Amino acid sequence: MKKIIFISLLSLIGCKRNNPVHPPVGGVLNQKDLDVSKNRSKNLNLIEREQIKDWIKGQKTPYFPTQLNYWTTVEGLDHREKRQDETLISYSYDLYDFDQTKIYDKPITRQNAKFGHFDELKAVENALRFMKDDEEITLLVPSSLAYGTYGDENKIDNDIPLIIKLKVL
Repeated sequence: MKKIIFISLLSLIGCKRNNPVHPPVGGVLNQKDLDVSKNRSKNLNLIEREQIKDWIKGQKTPYFPTQLNYWTTVEGLDHREKRQDETLISYSYDLYDFDQTKIYDKPITRQNAKFGHFDELKAVENALRFMKDDEEITLLVPSSLAYGTYGDENKIDNDIPLIIKLKVL
């Protein structure tokens, strides 16, 4: 019996030595890990921006860059009058991949959302601040402004740029 316990302990200790140590989600990373992550994000963003620019070249609809690093069908969108915090807005949007396949059957809809208290995609919130009532626009969004490195934990995988068809209700 002692031999079995001893062998079991040895195998457990042996397995433990071979496992890499990963910080927990939300854990502290050292500077090297932070630099690697920062460079990965920067390189991914550059690649996605070039891919989106190439995709735009094949489209009939013109798209215009914004200051926040996404494109829209409205020229000068982020130079319009901006809605202030605490302002209420109702809106809906559909999500598509760059093959123009709709990701969810039903649009995502919010009624009387309050600016400054959104829990929304950065590009969506930014575009809504400049949109007019009843206006519809299309956004081309790199993954860093969409669901990033984690995805939405449902149908949208990590590092996926999106096409967002957005409407103010």
